[in-house]
Amino acid sequence: MRRVIKPAEFQGKNTLALARWLLGKVLVRTTSSGRVTATITDVEAYVGEKDLACHASKGRTKRTEIMYQSGGRWYVYLCYGVHEMLNLVTGPADYPAAILVRGLETVSGPGRVTKRLSIDRKLNGALATRAAGLHLQDHGLVPPRGSIKSGPRIGVDYAGPVWAAKSWRFWIEG
Repeated sequence: MRRVIKPAEFQGKNTLALARWLLGKVLVRTTSSGRVTATITDVEAYVGEKDLACHASKGRTKRTEIMYQSGGRWYVYLCYGVHEMLNLVTGPADYPAAILVRGLETVSGPGRVTKRLSIDRKLNGALATRAAGLHLQDHGLVPPRGSIKSGPRIGVDYAGPVWAAKSWRFWIEG
């Protein structure tokens, strides 16, 4: 079974539940060089302006405007002036939430994910569709029972002890 996941499936939904659900789904990247598919194995959730680890915690800015759009679009930003980071916006319009793709079955680390799939900020704001060159598919893979783990998000100590300790990172172990 190969089903294209439509952007509307990420609108008005629970970001934490969607983050877990995204594990095992397949990213499909199509460029002039060809097509690459990769299974998502590691993600982090960022939920709303109250989440001090979320870019939207500072409110609506030029950078975060994409997060305030309806779910199902890509939020791609440059981190530390070096790495592009791929996020999937979730939630209804005007509620900023997103899921960072941290790892694939062959790649660990969000900077390596974007390098592996030739993703850059040209995709920022694009809907997660075939036409954009980056979309999601459901191949029917269900992670084995007990293999989904959760823990604190990585690199968010700046958000303070409460927000840094949230177990909003989810991964498939093994």
